Amino acid sequence: MKGSIVIISFFILGTLVGLFNIIPFNFTDSNLSYYALCALMFFVGLNVGSDSKTLKSFRTLDPRILLLPFVTIIGTLIGSALISLALPKHSVTDCLAVGSGFGYYSLSSIFITEYKGPVLGTIALLSNIIREIITLLFAPLLVRYFGKLAPISAGGATTMDTTLPIITKFSGKDLVIVSIYHGIVVDLSVPFLVVLFSSI
Repeated sequence: MKGSIVIISFFILGTLVGLFNIIPFNFTDSNLSYYALCALMFFVGLNVGSDSKTLKSFRTLDPRILLLPFVTIIGTLIGSALISLALPKHSVTDCLAVGSGFGYYSLSSIFITEYKGPVLGTIALLSNIIREIITLLFAPLLVRYFGKLAPISAGGATTMDTTLPIITKFSGKDLVIVSIYHGIVVDLSVPFLVVLFSSI
């Protein structure tokens, strides 16, 4: 839990620094965050590659684990449909479109804004950012109460990049490849499902 708080603290610090223009540099016009993410992925890969047990453990994984991203997709869509019952101002398809972002806020919010307008696009942006933050903050609790696969499922499309380090730390290095596979499959579903539910 301490590690999650440190990560979120850096996020809040970065937000405040950007908000008050403390650093005289426009990060939005640069690729600095992209390069930082690439460096982060390199070190995660280095950590996995240097441990032969991790690569060997992937061969012994239960083939049923390959169903995890599909379970995540179905579970998220069911949850989104149920949430629509408590939100009378938004249709089931609106909620399904927002849920279909699976944490991929940059892409899903653009599609939803284009098809459904800026209000729902903003809701999609916030809900998907919150999904990512919940995974970062509560990964230790998810592992403790729901098992090692819980943070991977909670992370949605982010499990191959931004939430991967925290998943590696709390779920274990033996699930890194599963996490990346999960992220890729869920990530690929985002544009299809978001456009589908936004256009209905």
